[in-house]
Amino acid sequence: MSTVPTELRYAKSHEWLKLAGDGTATVGITDYAQNSLGDITYVQVPKVGTVLTAGQVFGVVESVKAASDLYAPVAGEVIEVNPTLDSAPETVNSAPYEGGWMMKVKLADPASAEALLDAAAYEKAIA
Repeated sequence: MSTVPTELRYAKSHEWLKLAGDGTATVGITDYAQNSLGDITYVQVPKVGTVLTAGQVFGVVESVKAASDLYAPVAGEVIEVNPTLDSAPETVNSAPYEGGWMMKVKLADPASAEALLDAAAYEKAIA
């Protein structure tokens, strides 16, 4: 069974969003997604300064099984990317909610996160 932290918000495309109190958020892929992909071998994330719209492809994650697009769960500007993923993409497998985060964004509209699934709704979606 996949881990689904209750403090996060979730996109149907299996990205998670962790809101900070300053109008920013951290984004990654869920435990369910990394488990479905298998051993992750490469992660492509956008450059700092990239402006994303909700639902836009922001990167790619490749595994021994497949390559999958990553979708922005909210609109905003990329303010940081996880440098660990360049040399250790497998961190997404071992710590999808901690060390395996992908990017931090300055939200265009912080209230837009409310449109994402809460933990209970995401658990139903992956059941």
